[in-house]
Amino acid sequence: MTQNSPKQLSLPVYLPDDETFQSYYPAVGNDELIQKLQAAAEGSLASSLYLYGPVKSGRTHLMHAACAYANDLERRTLYIPLGIHASISPELFEGIESLQLICIDDIDAIAGHPIWEEALFHLYNRIEEQQDCRLIVSGTSSPTEAGFALPDLISRMQWGLIYQLQPMADEEKLVALQRRAAMRGLQLSDEVGRFLLTRMARDLRTLFDVLDKLDKASMVHQRKLTIPFIKEMLRL
Repeated sequence: MTQNSPKQLSLPVYLPDDETFQSYYPAVGNDELIQKLQAAAEGSLASSLYLYGPVKSGRTHLMHAACAYANDLERRTLYIPLGIHASISPELFEGIESLQLICIDDIDAIAGHPIWEEALFHLYNRIEEQQDCRLIVSGTSSPTEAGFALPDLISRMQWGLIYQLQPMADEEKLVALQRRAAMRGLQLSDEVGRFLLTRMARDLRTLFDVLDKLDKASMVHQRKLTIPFIKEMLRL
């Protein structure tokens, strides 16, 4: 395969334009991980990389960011979200080691599926034999805790670097929200930001989506972001 983007593949996925390293807000303790992801995207990292963290922790954003970064460097990439494994085939793995960056998201979605695990094991082996292909995978748990049944696959995963994605503290989320608001010409006070954190789901994607909705509402109604206005718009 010589495709540059998932848009050109027979996969129902795409790379969001707004999920890059520049738009990612790293929690304390994730700086080294991001450096390694960038190195993998550049092709300078010598091993595969496995990152794990809970759902909505920012894993997918980072996988998209790595692909976008590699694409900007004109490196051939492929992003595969295994959460949709039921609608695709393990044959997708065949020959993709000829690409320069492969990002496999939600890898533990195929844990316990023998055909998928074996196909992934062989992909690891083929990539190991390549000079220019780099592999990044992500899941909700570490390789030993994700439920994989094939011991050799677990072993291959442990050959590379393994990072646990550190969650953002509430104060870090507040800063991220305020920066996002400022980019839209909005002023988000500490009081209003903390109100959103206590009343909404606390993952950044949900919080950003709510902020986008409030931004549009504030323009329509010509009102500032106050707690009464937010309660009215979100029916809280």
